[in-house]
Formats: sequence, structure tokens, C-alpha cells
Amino acid sequence: MKLFARKPIADLLADELGPNSLRRALGPGDLIMLAIGAVIGAGIFSSIGTAAAGEILPSGVVVRYGAGPALVVSFLLLGVVCGLAALCYAELAAMIPQAGSAYAYSYATLGELVAWIIGWDLILEYAVGNVAVAVAWSGYFVSFLSAFNIHFPDYLTHGYRSALLSSDPAVHSLLQTAPRIGNIPILINLPAFGIVMAITWLLLRGVKESARANNIMVVIKLLVLGLFVVVGALHIDTSNYVPFAPNGWRGIHQGAAIVFFAYIGFDAISTAAEETKNPQRNMPIGILGGLAICTVIYVIVGAVATGMVPYQQLRSADPLARALTLGGFTTVSWIVSLGAVVSLSAVLLVFQYGQPRIFFAMARDGLLPRWAAKVHPKTRVPHITTLITGIAVAVGALLADENEIYDLTNIGTLSAFAIVCVGVLALRYLEPERPRPFRVKFVWPVTILGAAACIYTMFGLPVRAWERFGIWLVIGMFIYFLYGFRNSTLRIARNATSAPEKV
Repeated sequence: MKLFARKPIADLLADELGPNSLRRALGPGDLIMLAIGAVIGAGIFSSIGTAAAGEILPSGVVVRYGAGPALVVSFLLLGVVCGLAALCYAELAAMIPQAGSAYAYSYATLGELVAWIIGWDLILEYAVGNVAVAVAWSGYFVSFLSAFNIHFPDYLTHGYRSALLSSDPAVHSLLQTAPRIGNIPILINLPAFGIVMAITWLLLRGVKESARANNIMVVIKLLVLGLFVVVGALHIDTSNYVPFAPNGWRGIHQGAAIVFFAYIGFDAISTAAEETKNPQRNMPIGILGGLAICTVIYVIVGAVATGMVPYQQLRSADPLARALTLGGFTTVSWIVSLGAVVSLSAVLLVFQYGQPRIFFAMARDGLLPRWAAKVHPKTRVPHITTLITGIAVAVGALLADENEIYDLTNIGTLSAFAIVCVGVLALRYLEPERPRPFRVKFVWPVTILGAAACIYTMFGLPVRAWERFGIWLVIGMFIYFLYGFRNSTLRIARNATSAPEKV
């Protein structure tokens, strides 16, 4: 049972009073803008194309089927799934306003081993997910520069895995034509590396500076999406909506599993709980308000994109810009590419903001080395984990393929969401009298349906995602028993308390 020892909520709340604490500087508006910054990004600007058209390997094998114009149903389905999870996040974030997000919540509700698994899963959401966002950013950035006749060599804009798995013959051929060192082709995504390091530098400056930069980028992305909707809505061909669901419920289900990547950012707000003013009131507003706004935007953009061009033509790295180009709106396409560059920069910022704080919380509990819990004396940010996360993500972005990463990120995040839903129900019975500033109504149906919906969405992912997820969990368990179990602050304190006194 030591593996499932729960950390008292009082201890979690006391962490912010210690020397390694963060500065409360964010209001409800900042949180909503962070939510929009995180959610409106790679999903709407990149993976929406795969969700609509499906994924086909270079060999012609269909990996998964697209939703077609029924993509809007996929978005609504995910809005409901994430809405149930968001209610659970809101209750726990208001109760436990700590930087650890789902990791801290599961530590208080389901115990240390589950908390470790969640913390390990969240690496897939934030750090690994950000690799995919950086690759998507690079695609739009290169497209934007091409409008000014500025071109990078192809071998500097495609990572090795991206070229290896690409269905585009021209990209795949880079494996043979790229410069080589010995027998190894030089294939790196230099723009993706550069943007991650730039975002890391910004985050090291402080939370308020980061939030201010995010707010500016969110305003730009909303203006760009508004332009896309206005121009696209005036040129919708209703024949593109027929057939509405070409692959039936299978396509809608698999499309939802793909585009779930578009929604995962809403829970990043919970990592800001320890830096939020009046978190008991403001955290539910930021989580639920941000998710509602983003769902409406997704449905509208999805309806316009699939109405402008046949859904099959959206299968590209920059589907919105491609839809406008095919429609003859080259200038607007260029503006959307610029907006996507800014939008994806905001996503990178919020995810890079979240991951170091997960590591920070785990290190405070002894599950990671103590140096990871240090904060900068002036900026009060976890500067060591911020820098390490930035370097790791930047190096990953040099070589990775974004579509391969989406699946792994989605399955890890969905498992975290499901456990948070179960945690809310567990805490209602373990500590029923504890004050809850935000309380989920109809807790039984909300939590059970929320967990079940997340698990059902997971089954829309391909087998390879489950295989890699299993390997990821095995690696995580090895690290936990090698280091975390032995150095857990909670376990050390309890062992000291229970040890017999020496005479």
C-alpha cells in the first residue's frame, strides 16, 4: 500500500509557502488568454487536415479514416468529452491551487504510484506534444517566407523521421539527395529548433512577461481566424458537404481521436494555479471559459474549411492556407500562414510554460532530483527545468515527424484526463467534508462518463500508439522504482515518523 500513499492536501497547499514557491501574478483574463493560446494552435492549423482527409502511408495503406465534412461532429464530440474532464479539473484546481496540475491532483486522491504515472504521461502532452507543434510551426514559417521568395534548403526544414514517413515523394526523396556525413543524410528541421529556443528564452524572463507576450499573440490569431471565416464563408460550395460523413461513425471517431490534439491545451491552465491570484475563483473561469470559446471557434472553422474545398484536398501540413490557395485567395493564404506562425508560437509558449512546472512539482516531492525544484531568485520561475525542457524539445524537433507524435501525445493526455475524472469521485468519498470552492454537479455521471469518454476516444487511435504508450509506461516505471520510490519525500517522512525510538 506504500505505493498508493496519498499526499495530504494540506501538505500540497503548504508547498507554496516554502522557499521554492512561485509568484501569484495572473488574473482570470490572463488564464482565458492562456487557454486560447494553448488550444487554438496546431490542431486547427495543422491536424485538422488529417482529421478530415485521413492518413495514408506512402505505400497507399490507409492508417485511419477521415471524418470528411462531419469533422464538425468530431469537434462537438470532443467538446463534450473535454467539457466533462474540464469540470473535474476545475473542482480540483480550485481545491488544490498547486503547480503540479493532474500530477498533484492524483497524488492527493489516488496515491503516489498513480501520480507518478500521470506525471510521466504529462511529459507526452507537454514536452513531446510541443515537438509536434514546433514541426508544424516550421511548416507554416517556411510557407510564409516563400511568399517573399525566401527559401531554406529542404534538408534544413525536414527532420529525418519526417522525410522517412512522408507520403510526399519529393520529401521522401530527400533521404537520397540530402548532403551526407559518411552514410548518414543530414536532415534537420532548423526553424523548429530555433523557435523552441526563442520561446525558452522568453519564459526565463518571468511569468508576467510571458503572459503579456501570449496575450498579444492570441489577439493576432483570433483576427486571422476571423479573416479566414469571413473570406471562406463567402465562397462555400455546399456540394463539398456531400457526402457529409464519407466513412460513417468510424471516420468521425478516428477524426476525433486525431484532432483531440487540438483540445489538449485547456488543462495547461491548471499548471498556472500556483501563479494565479484568487485561484479558487479564477481557475474554474479560465479552464471552463477558455474551453467553451475554443470549441465554438473550432466548429465554425471546421465547417468553413470543409465547405471551401473537397475534404480530400485538406491533407497537408497547412490545411487552412491550402484551402485558401486552392480557392484562389493567395494573399489571404499568406496572411493565414503568418497568423499560424504567431498562433503556434503561443501554443509553444504555453506548453513550454507547463512542462517545467510539472517537473518542478515532482521534484519538490522527491520523485525527481532536488535541483529540478529550484526557482530563480529574481524571476521566481523554475529556471533549471525550463532550460532543460527547452533544449530537449528543440533537439527532438530537429528530427521528428509531427503526425507520429500526435498519436502518442493524444493517448497520454487522454489517460491523464480519465484518471483526473476518477480522482474527483474518489476524493468525494475520501474527504467529503473538505471545502470545495467549485463543485461538480451530478458528480457520479459526470466523472464516470468523463473517464469512459476519454477511454473510448483512446480506442480511436491506431495500434502503434498503444504499443508506444506501453513502452513509455514501462520506461517510466523503471525510473520510478530506480529513483522516485527511494527518494519520495512523503515516504521518507512517514518512515521517520513510524520508526521506533532508540533507547
